[in-house]
Amino acid sequence: QVQLVESGGGLVQAGGSLRLSCAASEHTSSTYAMGWFRQAPGKEREFVAAIARDDANVYYAASVKGRFTISRGNIKNTAFLQMNNLRPEDTGVYYCAVDRLTVDRLRAQKPTWWGQGTQVTVSS
Repeated sequence: QVQLVESGGGLVQAGGSLRLSCAASEHTSSTYAMGWFRQAPGKEREFVAAIARDDANVYYAASVKGRFTISRGNIKNTAFLQMNNLRPEDTGVYYCAVDRLTVDRLRAQKPTWWGQGTQVTVSS
């Protein structure tokens, strides 16, 4: 079972920035599609951002486009979510998601693996 290790959550004031990290524990030569979802209290989990296996396509939710950037790390199957100009409505648990085959499955909330989540709290 592959584990996804997430870090970087925390408490920040509105307008501030945070950088989330996700690393897959599996040592493989394959490159996976990677992405982030979030779940606010009392709401359903929603898509935030994703990057395809070949990095050719990057996807963002409309609510974060222009403020958040997803990127890959130098180590295979690591990813970052740089979050700038954070708003109170960005508060929630952020989950890393990884799919072995396609970014489409990931975006459909059917990835191969889910992370445990990291809390992001934005105060007004």
